[in-house]
Amino acid sequence: MHIQSPCVVALTWRLEDAQGQLIDELAQPVEFFYGGLDLLEQVEAAIRDQTIGFEASLHLEPEQAFGDYDASLVFFEERSVFPDGIEVGMQLEGVPQGAVTPDMPDDVLYTVTEVYPTHVVLDGNHPLAGRALRIHLKVQDVRVASADEIAAGTVGQPAFSVLNAMPPGPHLH
Repeated sequence: MHIQSPCVVALTWRLEDAQGQLIDELAQPVEFFYGGLDLLEQVEAAIRDQTIGFEASLHLEPEQAFGDYDASLVFFEERSVFPDGIEVGMQLEGVPQGAVTPDMPDDVLYTVTEVYPTHVVLDGNHPLAGRALRIHLKVQDVRVASADEIAAGTVGQPAFSVLNAMPPGPHLH
């Protein structure tokens, strides 16, 4: 079967920064919905019309991956808004309850980047924002998408699984 929208592809990959430092590696195939929310546009373009066994190495500039770093998505919130035990690396979805910063977007995944006695620094940028990336990927399988997958535009968590989902570690909700 050739990769065309809509279908589901199983990929393995090695993702590095522009200097060759390993960021992520999928040694076991992971399924992604092709033609929906799961894959970056450049990845979809590279595998379009290909079949099982196809390999590609791509260089992605920030605007082709997770965007440029946006300093306006960094916020300082009162420490009292957060529970005891808050740590650098924790993440929360949306504006924390009790936050007082005006115009803080509610549809963002925030990462705690610093914790001080009086305030906490929240960064709404994707962890890979502003970084050029290199990815070597291999198509391990291609299958017909189910009606549910087509309706959802995804096989599960959206957009490049490991990279757009919450990184491993504790999360606040």
